[in-house]
Formats: sequence, C-alpha cells, structure tokens
Amino acid sequence: MIDRGSPNAAASSGDAAWQQTDVLVIGGGPAGATVATLLARRGYHVTVVEKERHPRFHIGESLLPANLPLLAELGVSEQVRAIGMQKWGAEFISHWDGREQDFRFAEAWDKSMPYSYQVRRSQFDEILLRNAERAGAQVIEHCRVREVEFSQLRDGDDLGVRIEAQHQDGRSECWQARYLVDASGRDTFLANRFGAKRRNPLHNSAAIFGHFSGAQRHEDERAGHISIYWFDHGWMWFIPLHDGATSVGAVVWPYYLKSRSVPLKEFFLATIAQCPPLAQRLANATLTNEVEATGNYSYRSTRSYGDRYLLLGDAYTFIDPVFSSGVMLAMNSAFVGADAVDACLRTPARARAALRRFDRSLRRGAREYSWFIYRVTTPTMRELLLAPRNLLRMKEALMSVLAGDIFGRTPIWKSVRAFKLTYHVFSLLHPLRSAVAARRRSLNVRPV
Repeated sequence: MIDRGSPNAAASSGDAAWQQTDVLVIGGGPAGATVATLLARRGYHVTVVEKERHPRFHIGESLLPANLPLLAELGVSEQVRAIGMQKWGAEFISHWDGREQDFRFAEAWDKSMPYSYQVRRSQFDEILLRNAERAGAQVIEHCRVREVEFSQLRDGDDLGVRIEAQHQDGRSECWQARYLVDASGRDTFLANRFGAKRRNPLHNSAAIFGHFSGAQRHEDERAGHISIYWFDHGWMWFIPLHDGATSVGAVVWPYYLKSRSVPLKEFFLATIAQCPPLAQRLANATLTNEVEATGNYSYRSTRSYGDRYLLLGDAYTFIDPVFSSGVMLAMNSAFVGADAVDACLRTPARARAALRRFDRSLRRGAREYSWFIYRVTTPTMRELLLAPRNLLRMKEALMSVLAGDIFGRTPIWKSVRAFKLTYHVFSLLHPLRSAVAARRRSLNVRPV
C-alpha cells in the first residue's frame, strides 16, 4: 500500500503532477462504493471518481433479500432500514385474464431471509458512498474520467495505470494507480474503450419510467411488494417507496418505443392505460418528476478483467430488471472483485485463480437470471408463475432465485433444473402456442 508521506509516494521524475493511489475506482454507485469500502478497510489507498454529485436520481429501487447480508457486512443495515420500505415478496399480474400470484420470500428454501427493501436510489447510493469515505476511501464527485493509459515498464519500473479526469469546472486531475476498477455502470467505460461491449442477441428492450404520488397501495403485508404486470408490449413495474412515492416503469420491446409519435410523458401515460389493473392503481396519482426513457437495455462485455483492471456490475453486463437483480449482482461482484484485486496486489501468485473465480461469479449471476428473463413473457412461463407448485421443492427453489440466493450453498439447483424441465415439457404440450410465442419473441428482440 502506498505511504503518501514517503518520497516513494511521488511520481517518477518529470511526472510530479500525477497523484499516486493503489486503486482507482470509476463510478460511485453500489458496485464502486462497495469495492472501495472493502479495499480501504484492507489498508489500500482507494480513490473513487464519480461523474455526478450524490444524492442523484437513479432507477432500480427494488432490492433482494440477498442484499441484506452484504449490507450488514458493510455496516449500513440500520441506515438502509431507516430509508427503506420493507418488501416481503412480489406479485405477478396478468391483465388479460385478471389472474395474479403472490410470492413470499419466506417461502424460499432458506427461510432466514424473509424480506428486503424498496429504496430511493438517491438515498441508498449516497449511504454506500459515504460509507466508503468513512472507511478511508477518497471520493471525488462531479469529476469524469476521460483517459486511461495502461503504461508499460519504464527503466524497470511498472508505471501502473494512468488516469486523467476532468472536474465539472474544467480542471483536469491525473492519477497513477496500481489497479483500476471500472464500476461506471451503463457508461461501460472500459468496455467501450476496448470495443468489448456487445448487444445481447437473445434479449433487447427499453424502459420508460417515472415517480408518482397518490398511487393506490395494498393495505396489508403486501404494501411493500413489487408488482409486475404483463402487457402486450412487455411488462411494467410498481414499486412503493418509504416516503409515499411510487416508482412505475414499463420495459418494452424496441419496436414499441420506436412507435412513439407524441411527447414522452403522454406516451408513458398511454402505455400505462394499456394495462387496466395498473392504470386503476394510478387513477388518482400524479406524476412528480420528468418521465425518462433508456434503451440498449441488455448487453455484455467480452471480458471482465485484464492486466491491472476489472469490471464490476453494469460496467460488465446489464440484463432486464424484471427480477430486481441489478443491485445485488453489482454488490456481489464488488465483494468478489475486492478479493481479486487484493490477490493481484498483495499475493500475485494467487492472482490468476482469484481473477478466474471473479469471472465465474460474474458470468454465473447473469446466466442464472437470464434463463428466466428470456422466457418471462412467454405463455408457458406465465402459466407456471401464476400457478406455482412445490413438487420436488420447485417453488422453494424458484423463490430462492427471486431472493437472490444463487451464490451460497443453498442446495436449490436440482430443483431449479426440475423447474426448467417442467417449462420445456409444458412448452411441448402446447406446440402451436409455443411456436407462435418463439416467433414473436425473435421478432421482438431484433434491433430497430
């Protein structure tokens, strides 16, 4: 670790303007703040460069029970509890026939994680970032990384990674780091730089979203549930927040968003009107912010790490948020990533194995959720979710996946495979319906 008070903390001759740090993290979201906290606690000098100033708006407010052990290890459980809406489960609603199904996390295989939270991301992300500061990380906000150079050896010295960033007022600042962590989220800084970002050919969607006041909520234990509504062009979410606001969004196929010919707010409200059960809950509600939209929703980088760098969370991959996995996968990647960075810097002999574990973890998370995401709008998956059975403990295993319990030792995988087999059998029992659905989906995921 760098001793910033020693002569060795200065850059080599002629490079006096370059500041020294052990690890520079691009991005101060959940992944960046988490890895910064963990590495700072291990004694590394960590610098976080964040393009915005927290608190700032961000979508993705629904956490999973698997987030809670990570929050506890970071020491922020009580702070998150104070700003969170307790979430005991989720419900899926079909507007075509009015059927709905309530899922409780307490029904999962592991009964020790029966709830999670819905949170305003502006508050949640700031809690994590300030926690990184308290751990000793240097956090620099309103500063955007512009250039990165992976330097070669000079006179026998490894110059590490050189990073140049620009402050909001136009000032430039430069660092020389031993390691670079890309937690830039959907900016995908390194993946874009390396030409490694790839559109997901198996999935393609866009999102429109906003916050409402006065939305109709459940009055029982389901008050904090996330509600998922299927409709003709994709699916919609309804997420109640602690302060009375409700996050509402539609994840749609690209052709549908491309069809917009009216202002975005009008288009969003017209989209909600196509789902009567959701529209009814918003009949007396008022939009409280500008409606936003985002495309290019599913992608992956062809690499998760390289010489002196790795990618975390959305900087590596982003998948459809229907199962609320984004924050959990980002934070989990930070925990595994911190171990990998520590191995690379402290015990290089362990670096290769640690980086491989890191890569496997990232790929596993995306893979396990993607199987369900690719099929969630099919008639067969709707039938299975609206009428779940616990034969061979399949419902418990499904609830464990929905709870984010996919990295531990909970023995769910035989039952998950049984669920997948059941899906394929039901699809074969309705060949015409399945063929039509497959054809429609292949058309839906095409870029427009």
